[in-house]
Amino acid sequence: MAQWAIEYLLLWGLIFGLSWGVAAWIDGSDWKGVPGWLSGRAWWFVVAIGVVGLLMGTVAPVWRYRVHRWEVSADVVYTRTGWFSREWLLVPVSRIQTVDTGQGWIERILGLATLKVNTASHTGSSEVAGLPVALATRMAEDLAHRAHDLRDDAT
Repeated sequence: MAQWAIEYLLLWGLIFGLSWGVAAWIDGSDWKGVPGWLSGRAWWFVVAIGVVGLLMGTVAPVWRYRVHRWEVSADVVYTRTGWFSREWLLVPVSRIQTVDTGQGWIERILGLATLKVNTASHTGSSEVAGLPVALATRMAEDLAHRAHDLRDDAT
């Protein structure tokens, strides 16, 4: 959850900084291309972006944590995602082609990793983000061995 909060806050912080710069430019310029209604109200936009950014940085990670689920059983990898509409994805272990782990720079700082389960079908691929590195590595090895042992003819 901390990973998502940091990602949202960094993104909205960048947007906030850019809007601050644009508002300062609009407020301090004598450029005639700025509409009259905007020249006196440019800072309202900055405040609105700041409020939305704080809400996204605090509410969205909690919401994602409550909605996103995953489970690995003996023969299937199950993931559930979605904000308003939900998507359940069941990936049979016998159909797994590759299992990867990856880390972005925020995940590296937090000691987390993302497990990616790939099949021949794009819609059959799945990923689980925010796992501890040791767990993601162990799960990737286990799934790869089980997929090899359960491999069947996919034709």
